[in-house]
Amino acid sequence: MTEPSGFLAVDSGGSGLRVVIGTVARGVLARRESRDPVRIGDRGIDPGHLMEQLVPMVRSSVAEAGVDRLGAAVIGAAGLASLGDALRAELPAALGREFGIGRVALVADAVTAYVGALGSRPGAVVAAGTGLIAMGTDLTRWNRADGWGHLLGDCGSGAWIGRAGLEAALRAYDGRSGGSAGLLARAEELFGPIRGLPGKLYPRPDRPAVLASFAPHVAAGADADPVAADILRAAARHMAESAAAVCPGTGEPQVALTGGLFKMGDPLVVPLDEELAKRLPHARRVPAAGDPLLGSVRIATDLATDALALPSDERLLCVVAESR
Repeated sequence: MTEPSGFLAVDSGGSGLRVVIGTVARGVLARRESRDPVRIGDRGIDPGHLMEQLVPMVRSSVAEAGVDRLGAAVIGAAGLASLGDALRAELPAALGREFGIGRVALVADAVTAYVGALGSRPGAVVAAGTGLIAMGTDLTRWNRADGWGHLLGDCGSGAWIGRAGLEAALRAYDGRSGGSAGLLARAEELFGPIRGLPGKLYPRPDRPAVLASFAPHVAAGADADPVAADILRAAARHMAESAAAVCPGTGEPQVALTGGLFKMGDPLVVPLDEELAKRLPHARRVPAAGDPLLGSVRIATDLATDALALPSDERLLCVVAESR
């Protein structure tokens, strides 16, 4: 038995591509995953490479789901705000030609993370992994804080915590104040003699991920090491500042945390809850309902039923209707 119309929901990020086919009545019916991230070239996110991956994944998913056609699609993509010009220019027409999709929403991954966590409610979401960004909305406009990358921002992120931990290790090696002998020992276990660390780290194209790989070791030592604990408290302050910068100032907005960094648990989350309570006493902290893929599914469901109430933004959430 087939359903007359379905939706496509996509989450495209640094670790690959996730695809869902579903219907409004029955929810998610099929899903596929690729670990090949969409290429970024001179024109930004490569729409041709995205379609190369999507076409076989969508065709097999549609067959599994048993839908006659796809009426709406949501493409959640990392880097859309700054690297999405080619995607915005070419992808809606390509989806129309290939699958007959008439309505397409192109959505930044920070927005799908928000919607996955809170749905279509006013509030703020801190999304933290290797990097960090905070998104907030009062349902009339989007507000963003940080997300500027490991050299200029991402304050409190995994890369930020890892870098601060390695700095503390180097301070201990030099005999400067603020050093941590425990973090020095752990850094040398992982990376070898500490004096060789800059030569190993600086040339790496995946430097943010390498820095972030040290963050769990900072958290692991926080109970016994006051330097490590102070690093996590500083990260919590940075996160709370970003959340306060984007959270609506009226009503009772909700605040949620999403992303792999919060798997660190209490050493990070406890001081963060304290900082959020100081800066956002009018907001209510709630658990995140889900991840960016759920956000794409939620937006696709609303798009398919003409119920999308989220604010439109040229770079963050843009709905395109393609003539067929």
